[in-house]
Amino acid sequence: MRRPILVFSCVLAAGCATPDSAPLAPAVPARAEPAEGAYHSTYHRIDSPPVLITNATVLTGDGRRLDDAGVLVRDGVIESVGTGLQAPDGVQVVDGSGKWVTPGLIDSHSHLGVYPSPVVPAHADGNEMTDPNTAEVWAEHGVWPQDPGFDAARAGGITALQVLPGSANLFGGRTVTLKNVPAGTVQAMKFPGAPHGLKMACGENPKRIYGAMLQKFPMTRMGDVAGYRAAFAKAADYRQKWREYAESQGEDKEKPRPERDLELDTLAKVLEGEIAVHHHCYRADEMALVLDVAREFGYRVASFHHATEAYKIADLLAANDVCASIWADWWGFKMEALDGIRENAALLQRAGACVIIHSDSSTGIQRLNQEAAKAMASANRMGIEVDEAQAIRWLTQNPAKALGIAGRTGTLAAGKMADLVLWDRNPFSVYAKAEKVYVDGALVFDRADPARQAESDFMLGILPAEAVQP
Repeated sequence: MRRPILVFSCVLAAGCATPDSAPLAPAVPARAEPAEGAYHSTYHRIDSPPVLITNATVLTGDGRRLDDAGVLVRDGVIESVGTGLQAPDGVQVVDGSGKWVTPGLIDSHSHLGVYPSPVVPAHADGNEMTDPNTAEVWAEHGVWPQDPGFDAARAGGITALQVLPGSANLFGGRTVTLKNVPAGTVQAMKFPGAPHGLKMACGENPKRIYGAMLQKFPMTRMGDVAGYRAAFAKAADYRQKWREYAESQGEDKEKPRPERDLELDTLAKVLEGEIAVHHHCYRADEMALVLDVAREFGYRVASFHHATEAYKIADLLAANDVCASIWADWWGFKMEALDGIRENAALLQRAGACVIIHSDSSTGIQRLNQEAAKAMASANRMGIEVDEAQAIRWLTQNPAKALGIAGRTGTLAAGKMADLVLWDRNPFSVYAKAEKVYVDGALVFDRADPARQAESDFMLGILPAEAVQP
């Protein structure tokens, strides 16, 4: 029998309630953005009944573990978290005995939608490799919402994710943060008010693409850094021209309006603090150099991605409040990954740095909880005690911080978005499965209910005719 997924998807995409409207980013200067309303989020949360999950082990995402506790959700937000919660009239009760509740998992580094399944050249929209600086492109303009990977990730407890351009360029373009809900357009998935990021890259990737393959700039790590500095110097001049133009409007109405440059729009907003940098960087020495460049031009690096040598400069990252978005154990697949160690997260944690476990993988995103479990086990083996209440932060609170959405999601607290997962057991067990996944309080995945296991139109469209007959 065919699953009634299409109706569910339409409801999820359209929604019935008003969207969250409080922006996380500052008001946008008209000079640096498209026309008002263009490319904005059209995401609406689904109107859903209030729910109380009871008798569960609750990991709040901020370092606390509550045993035999509950979470009460109403009108898309968390109303209360704690022990002894009683169900008010009209509240649906879910018995969490023997089960665990966590915030919804957030993947800070994904290419779902821009490198979707099936993996064919026609779908490769993640890397605009035509120039070392393509800061003008936006990942959201290449996202295919029908990527089956979104559904598989949701079944793994992923409620939000950052989709980035690839890492061929020094400046790859803007990132976008999505709510992981079935939708027909990327705008209907965009996390309301989440700021853009800027994907940058250093090391072997730009050298290989432009130097070794194309015989053009940059060919060396020296060229990488020179490319960053030249671009931000140009962006600083561009920003100053627009400031002078804005200031002149009260006095000199005839001062010509500067010509708009989409590439420099993005870089100027980085300098203004409205877009944070997410920098693909493996080696410790290069991360330190990137921080020097950021200091020179006055912008912020939110997170170093992959960062296999982050443990070597854990104190520096902690001092600069820069997150390290890392794998649990990937290493050795190229020279700059050769010094990757399983204890990377543990050493960063001990130094007080912000640790994030990310996927960078359409399959790894489906088991991000297991990746964090591996990193937690490595920490405990070396004598750095990390328990579940701490490790869950690597998948919830810390990525929310790096993406600029920590005020809205990433922890279970009153007033936060009701993005949460009910697991059938300790989520750090290799046997753990997400039983129920809620986004803004709406049940978007239920392992026991086929009607709440969305499949994209793409997957439904390729089934043989006999498989879809009632």
